[in-house]
Amino acid sequence: MSAVVVAGDSFDVPADAQIRQTGGRGPLISRLRWEHPDGTTVTWESRQARKRGFIEVVRDGIVQRIVARPAVAVRLRRCNDLSGLSFFLGGALFTLGALLAQYDAASTPTIDWTFLIGGFWFSTGAYAALVQEINSPRRIAADGTLAARPWRWWAYEPNRPGWVAAFVLFCGTLAFAVSLVDAFLSNLTGPQYNRLIWAPQIVGCVLFLVSGHIGILEVCHGRLRWMPSSLGWWIVIVNQVGSWLFMFSGLAAFVRPATGETISIWVINWGTALGAACFSGAGLAQLFERPAAPASVPASPPVVGDR
Repeated sequence: MSAVVVAGDSFDVPADAQIRQTGGRGPLISRLRWEHPDGTTVTWESRQARKRGFIEVVRDGIVQRIVARPAVAVRLRRCNDLSGLSFFLGGALFTLGALLAQYDAASTPTIDWTFLIGGFWFSTGAYAALVQEINSPRRIAADGTLAARPWRWWAYEPNRPGWVAAFVLFCGTLAFAVSLVDAFLSNLTGPQYNRLIWAPQIVGCVLFLVSGHIGILEVCHGRLRWMPSSLGWWIVIVNQVGSWLFMFSGLAAFVRPATGETISIWVINWGTALGAACFSGAGLAQLFERPAAPASVPASPPVVGDR
């Protein structure tokens, strides 16, 4: 049994290894690089381990991958597919609802139901992303694969950027859901509308932006970088663009007390439609950011003992 040093709650690092580099912002560690006495260097990146199911090892100048155990990889793929598909559906429904509203092509109840069902899929996608993070690989086993802890539906891990981003996003979808449900209320005054619908919508938009910012910091390891060759980078950037469009849409939905009208119907509908299209596109791209089929990538030789 090997003793380990747990770097925050990031990854179990062997006690005989020396941590050479960390990346992230503050307590949110998104990258660790450590070296073993024999010169082997291991690099763990939080999103790569969670989404792709591998970490990199450099041994005798040769770069290898340590991949997730088959059972762990399957669970990561299922969570990732559910999350990506849910965001795709949620975004598509929000885009549809906004276009129906813009062109007055459906009744108000039909539009409200379209948004509500889309909101359900957004919440489902956010929770699936949270569960994927909670059950991501945490150690290297004796057989040279990445192992995870026993399956959990919930955990409190505020030092992990992936957890914080997913949890804040999930809370944002729930806040947004309040506005979607309250939209079915009729005969609201301007102040009632702002309190029951506009306010929770803005709270949700703020949380989306916070989550997106943390997601960018995770991918870029603490600072904004240009990474056009990284699919994960494009996903978080497009999602953040969508979050800003949602914020503009939300701000435009404020009902002015003097007139009883929203600031701009055009901004509301097109901001929602384009922002949701960003979420839908990012969700579709997420389906391609997942572990390879377990049998297709051989495991690297062990670098540490099982713990």
